[in-house]
Amino acid sequence: MESEPAIFAGTVFSLFGGGLLAWTVTRVRRQMPVAEGVSPRASAAVASVVSVLALAVGAWCFTRL
Repeated sequence: MESEPAIFAGTVFSLFGGGLLAWTVTRVRRQMPVAEGVSPRASAAVASVVSVLALAVGAWCFTRL
């Protein structure tokens, strides 16, 4: 019973991190802004860091099973 929240949280974090990373890479390759009104390099860097952190938290949740 206690593994179900870890599975749910791991799935949510992994999907969010993977989706954000894919979206960021697509925007950068097309030379489009990742966020409006912000430096393109800074917004791409912040989005990349957040997505990698979300993937790491998702992986950590899966190790708690």
